[in-house]
Amino acid sequence: MAGHSQFKNIMHRKGRQDSVRSKMFSKLAREITVAAKSGLPDPTMNASLRLAIQNAKAQSMPKDNIDRAIKKASGADTENYDAIRYEGYGPGGTAIIVEALTDNRNRTASNVRSIFTKAGGALGETGSVSFSFDHVGEITYKPTAGDADKVMEAAIEAGADDVESDEEGHVIICAFESLGEVAKALEATLGEAETVKAIWRAQNNVPVDEEKAQSLLKLIDNLEDDDDVQNVYSNFEVSEEVLAKLSA
Repeated sequence: MAGHSQFKNIMHRKGRQDSVRSKMFSKLAREITVAAKSGLPDPTMNASLRLAIQNAKAQSMPKDNIDRAIKKASGADTENYDAIRYEGYGPGGTAIIVEALTDNRNRTASNVRSIFTKAGGALGETGSVSFSFDHVGEITYKPTAGDADKVMEAAIEAGADDVESDEEGHVIICAFESLGEVAKALEATLGEAETVKAIWRAQNNVPVDEEKAQSLLKLIDNLEDDDDVQNVYSNFEVSEEVLAKLSA
């Protein structure tokens, strides 16, 4: 299926990105602080905070860092972060969605626009590319959760829409609105998920050649390297051979 290739491409690239652990931890901490500030600082009473902590743990973020990020939310000097979505076009006519948490909208907009421009892309208006994506819930499990049949059965029972399983694990897709209840139902059957989050999933992927893929991956890496950028989604698709060559 089309989404499968995109998932593999992103995962392959994320492995390289995640080597910059301190940057990743600071972004996860920002998500935790924002979630804790939006409700109670208790994960049992705050679903957003619970998910943010769960996703931080999945990336092996130390407990001290997590606790510090929660405590920061109650501090008087805590910055106010705005969640902003940018949309634009990358090499080869690809569509890109950028999610940011920022305490300075002008700085972030300027940085994101500059990164797009330098890569030969262009920042568009809000809504210019998101219509070609679905905003859905994504729940991931490690292979140890069970075989493909067991996970598929649990996903159907929980009300999910789609499942992709391979040797690296299971990815379960559900409606954005029902993410919480589907995750809760799956937890009862399969145990705690590795990650639970809302994502932008491309409806159709755009194949790109090696030259365009190289520019596109550099553009996405530069976006993810920005301190204010939390997530980047795209509808590109490249062959495993090209991806392996570019990631070498």
